[in-house]
Amino acid sequence: MQTIVTFKKIDPSEPLKSYVGKKLDKFDKMLDSPAEAHVVLSVEKIRHIAEITLTCDKLNIHAKEESENMYSSIDVLVDKIRAQIKKHKEKIKRHMSGKKKSLLDTAEFNLTRGAAAPEVPVFDDLVMETVDTKPMDIEDAVAAFNTGRHAFFVFNNARTEELNVLYKHNNGKLGLIQPRG
Repeated sequence: MQTIVTFKKIDPSEPLKSYVGKKLDKFDKMLDSPAEAHVVLSVEKIRHIAEITLTCDKLNIHAKEESENMYSSIDVLVDKIRAQIKKHKEKIKRHMSGKKKSLLDTAEFNLTRGAAAPEVPVFDDLVMETVDTKPMDIEDAVAAFNTGRHAFFVFNNARTEELNVLYKHNNGKLGLIQPRG
């Protein structure tokens, strides 16, 4: 990790610089790619302030801590950064998990590879439509349904990860169809 330490209203000291470097080097194991940290150490009256801006790929973290001792400010600051990195990693893990189909399983991919198209019965009065569904909450689906002029709205429920259908009853209320099981 590339670390830049700036001192404001405080004499630059090598022990503080090496202490910050030693603390931040532990983050190299947690981060997937090289990171850059800009640390500002300053003193205002009796407050010792440590501030950091950490940049790594799509991750930008900024934290600030103050106390009566510079070393304790740095320690608390490092704990804050560690918590933010863990939170970011959990968020990425949550978004990457789920039931995702492989590109190899899709019909479009099989057609491009020369496989036969799936047999679909042909009826004269049948109109086939494909619907792109994206994961969303029920509230978001209701808002999207109300903006359109369709008789129903198909969406992928973000909480249950199942296909749901919104429709309008004859009495004007909305109905929700969810799979049982």
